[in-house]
Amino acid sequence: MSPARFLRLLILLCLTGFGFTGCGETKESSETLPDLPANNSLTLQLVTASLDSPVFMTTVPGDNSRLFIVEQGGRIRIFTGGALLPTLFLNITGLVRTTGEEEGLLGMAFDPNYGTNGRVYAFYTNMNGDLVIARFLRVTLDQADSTPSILLTISHPTNSNHNGGMLAFGPEGCLYAAVGDGGGANDPGNNSQNPNIRLGKILRINPDTGTACANSTPNPFAVGAAPEVWSLGLRNPWRFSFDGNNLYIGDVGQGAREEINVSLGPNAGRGVNYGWRCMEGTRQTINFDATCAQTTLTAPVLDYPHAEEACSVTGGYVYRGSAAPAQQGTYFYADFCNGFVRSFRYQNGQATNQFKWPLLSRQGITSFGEDALGELYLLTQGGSLFKIVPN
Repeated sequence: MSPARFLRLLILLCLTGFGFTGCGETKESSETLPDLPANNSLTLQLVTASLDSPVFMTTVPGDNSRLFIVEQGGRIRIFTGGALLPTLFLNITGLVRTTGEEEGLLGMAFDPNYGTNGRVYAFYTNMNGDLVIARFLRVTLDQADSTPSILLTISHPTNSNHNGGMLAFGPEGCLYAAVGDGGGANDPGNNSQNPNIRLGKILRINPDTGTACANSTPNPFAVGAAPEVWSLGLRNPWRFSFDGNNLYIGDVGQGAREEINVSLGPNAGRGVNYGWRCMEGTRQTINFDATCAQTTLTAPVLDYPHAEEACSVTGGYVYRGSAAPAQQGTYFYADFCNGFVRSFRYQNGQATNQFKWPLLSRQGITSFGEDALGELYLLTQGGSLFKIVPN
C-alpha cells in the first residue's frame, strides 16, 4: 500500500469510527484548530522503522540501555545496541485477539522493583474480546515467560473499540489501568458514569492481587461499587502518564472534541468524574440530563475540535529529560489523524505556553514513549520509532 493510500485509510477509519484509537463518530466542524506559534527547536531522530504496528515503548526503571517496544499483534521487542534483538522479550500472540483495529496487546509496565522481582504487566484483549491485565515473569535478562498470571478480566461488549490499554505505576506503587467505555456511539450502556462498571474508567489495582489498591489512600469506591475504580467519566483514555504526583490523561472524543485532563496529586484523579457521556470536552452532549446536572463533572484543561482532519488525541508525557532543558515541564500530545504534535505547560490551572511542533509531526502517531532518562519518543502505526531530539 502506498503511503498516500495508507494515510487516506487512516483518516477514513477515524472518520467512520473505526480508527485505531477509537476516534468515534466524527462530524464536520466549522471550527479550526487553535493557531499556535510554531517551535522548531526539536526534531525527530529515527530509531527503527522495522516494527509491526507499534503502540507503546518504555524502559526498565533505571536502565537506559534497552528500549522495550509493544507491538499490537502480541509481541514485545527490545531495541539495544543500535538494533532490534532477534529474540522477543514476550510473545503472547496466541493469547491476543486482533480482529478489530483497536484490539491486541495495548500496553505494558515494569514493576518498580523489576530488578529484584522480575515482574512485568501487560494489557491485552483476549480471544473472547475481553480486556485482560496480566503479570508475567522474567526468565532471562532479555526474555519473559509467556504464561500469564491474570490479575483482572473485564467483560467487553461486542464492539471491538474503546478498549483503553495504558498501564503505569503511580508514585505510591499502585498499578493504574485505562479502560474505554465499551464502544458504540454515545456510550449506549452509560458505562462511563456508572461506578459499578469498570468500563470508561481509570482503575487502581494492587499489582500482587489485582484487587483494589489500598496503599496510602483507599480507592473512592472501595465499598458500594466496583472497588478498583479510581476515576470515571472517560470515553477512551488511550494514554495517560504521571508527572510526579500529577496525572495527565488524553481522552479520545466522539464527534466533536478531543481532550486533555490534568489532576494534581498526591491522590491525583481520585473519584474525579471527567464528564463523558454527559460532556464531550467542554461541551454538553445529547445525553446531558438532570442526572448529569446534579453530578460534579470536571472539565478538561484543554480540548480541541475535530477540524483539519483532527479526530483522535494521543496523550503523552511531561518532558523531564536533560537534552532539551528549555522544555522541562512541557507536556507533549498528538493527534492520530491530523498528525500534529502540540504542547503546553500546566500552570495555575491553565494550559499555558502552547506551541505546535512542525518537525515532530507524523501521521498515525499511536503513542509517545519515555526512557529512563526522561527523554521522549514517538511511535507510528506504520512501524517506526523516533526519538525527540534538539534540532
